Amino acid sequence: MRTAVLLFVMGFCVLNVTSSLKICAFNIQSFGEAKANNKKVMGILLKILSRCDLCLIQEVRDSKGEAIQALVKELNRFDKSNSYSFVESERLGRNTYKEQYVYIYRNNVLTVKEQYQYPKLEEGSNKTDVFSREPFIVRFHSPTTLVKDFVLIGQHTCPKTAMKEMDELYTVFKGIHKKWKTDNVMILGDLNAGCSYVTIKGWRAVRLRSDPKFRWLIGDEQDTTVRKKTNCAYDRIIVHGREIISSIVPGSAQPFNFKENFHLTEEEALEVSDHFPVEVDLKRKSPTFTGHQSEVTLQETMETVGLP
Repeated sequence: MRTAVLLFVMGFCVLNVTSSLKICAFNIQSFGEAKANNKKVMGILLKILSRCDLCLIQEVRDSKGEAIQALVKELNRFDKSNSYSFVESERLGRNTYKEQYVYIYRNNVLTVKEQYQYPKLEEGSNKTDVFSREPFIVRFHSPTTLVKDFVLIGQHTCPKTAMKEMDELYTVFKGIHKKWKTDNVMILGDLNAGCSYVTIKGWRAVRLRSDPKFRWLIGDEQDTTVRKKTNCAYDRIIVHGREIISSIVPGSAQPFNFKENFHLTEEEALEVSDHFPVEVDLKRKSPTFTGHQSEVTLQETMETVGLP
């Protein structure tokens, strides 16, 4: 019995050290008061979000600011093994239609170092106003992963101007690279980067696409939409920087089909969103215990589970 428990404890320690850090991006179609008050929808959202150490939420439409607070509160109740916080953008949009970006993250794993709302062009500027909603950018510190500091640039493009906005994200990247002196950047969100919103000719003009230093982790062949009749890679994850690229767990970048995983009908899934989340895993750093430290750690774990 003692041997079996020891093997379990050792296996748990290895799993705890080597498990990856999951980053997600999810367009929760028009998330606001109505969805926050829908118990069935909220139950599904909690199961989805509790899979992620860090998740960019898009299309938050809540003028009162209560829906996200309710979501994070319920998430902390649902997943008691972790503690969740959030950081949100201002309400963004060119007219009465407004959205927010929100990053929900496990504060027992990650800390926010800096945040930056990309500025809207001033009236009278001689530059072209490309974005319908400016990117919201957050720098995270992650002590348990191979890459310790990285920047997330969250963006939800307007379908009609998707290709121009994707190209302009290159300018955003250059500005953040200069501002925060970091190469390790992830651009993620619903970029509307598929089907009728993109063209072969248009792709050639997108600098994020033509620059080989950017890796597109969600491929053109992927389907990030819920409806069976559509097959479009709207939602993307793009990474830049040798350190973060080498930290990607191979094969981990993919849409999460919550319809199939939770055995939902298409109608039930569409109550949550018309998009699937996209996700990628970052490798944890390897343990660096000395022999004495390993012995102490194992002894402490044994005592925790009641072994002499």
